[in-house]
Amino acid sequence: MKFFSTLCLSASLLFFSCSEKKPVDRMNDEQLHAFADELAHRYIIADGHVDLPFRLKMKNFRVTREYMGIPISYPGGDFDYERAKKGGLSAPFMSIYIPASYQLFPDKGKALADSLINMVTGITSNIPDKFALANTVEDVQKNFKEGKISLPMGMENAAPVGDDIKNVQYFYDRGIRYMTLTHSKDNQICDSSGDTTHTWNGLSPFGREVVKEMNRVGIMVDISHVDDSTFYQVMKLTKAPCIASHSSARFFAPTVRRDMTDDMIKKLGENDGVMDINFYTAFLSNDVARRNKQLDSLLKTKGLSFEDSLAKPVMEQFVKDHPIGATDVQTVANHIDHAVKLAGIDHVGLGSDYDGVGGAMNLPDGLKDVSQYPNLIYELLKRGYSESDIEKICSGNFLRVWKKVEEISKK
Repeated sequence: MKFFSTLCLSASLLFFSCSEKKPVDRMNDEQLHAFADELAHRYIIADGHVDLPFRLKMKNFRVTREYMGIPISYPGGDFDYERAKKGGLSAPFMSIYIPASYQLFPDKGKALADSLINMVTGITSNIPDKFALANTVEDVQKNFKEGKISLPMGMENAAPVGDDIKNVQYFYDRGIRYMTLTHSKDNQICDSSGDTTHTWNGLSPFGREVVKEMNRVGIMVDISHVDDSTFYQVMKLTKAPCIASHSSARFFAPTVRRDMTDDMIKKLGENDGVMDINFYTAFLSNDVARRNKQLDSLLKTKGLSFEDSLAKPVMEQFVKDHPIGATDVQTVANHIDHAVKLAGIDHVGLGSDYDGVGGAMNLPDGLKDVSQYPNLIYELLKRGYSESDIEKICSGNFLRVWKKVEEISKK
């Protein structure tokens, strides 16, 4: 009887997958969950931003076979191999994150970038049956067919370019396929959404050359973290589509300048780019953003920061004492809906920011780690998204942009 039920479910999934009608109209809840999980593993899921390298760096991770238990199966953090396979994650972009404190010392920032790149390449060389590098779209597709998780790389904060334009080519040769122009502070390239200095009122003269050089060598320009002026100047200057590797909609969090306005989302779509929706609760909800601001003030009075180990119990108690409405998988789907409405289904993807937001307490219910992408697919199916829509959001749109950037570079 159990075999017969399984056979019926498999036959149902095969039938439903052959049609572009809304699956929610033909499936019960159990079938829809099963179908969501099936799609998560049938299609490539490319996440635009996962902060695994810097997390491992902070834990003094060493790339040897004995330590490989950390990325394969590890209770800390939001990412490891087993949870990624469970969730269907195929191509998480490894964030080569350079803190703003390194911007005054470009050589130091370049050394950190190299060490994080070495860590990623070390993981792929030590566990070649599970992980593989991916420098092209074809690499991602090949690795997926072989059952391996691709580890393409994007550099979060282009400060290590320093004042030498040749470093753009250098980082491309090292495997970097997108660069976030800045992070939380203005740098030598452009102004940041996290800064109020307005050093350049957008791009610096050197920053304009960096954008042109990224177009030339084939590195995607990432406008996450930049201020509004920088965004619009990049849109006018770039010859290739751009990405927002991990951004959300300011419509739902008006006080968060890190998020994108409706007009910016539209402009990115007109650029043929893609907006990868961030899962960080403070970027998804104005209530969370406001509470986090209060929490930040409290920590400062105690001489603590969000990263300090002593801050964790303080933060947990503060969240318990200041309850707000749940931020969950539906909240993320709302941001996807909004971006689709403004820019179209061809310009939205996923950029979780896993391992970069301080753990589960800062992630939505139902999307606490990389094993839970099927929950989001289930929610999108419930909202009437078709199978082809799901494929585009999971990876199709991002891979299209990556491919187009490659093609423009060759010209």
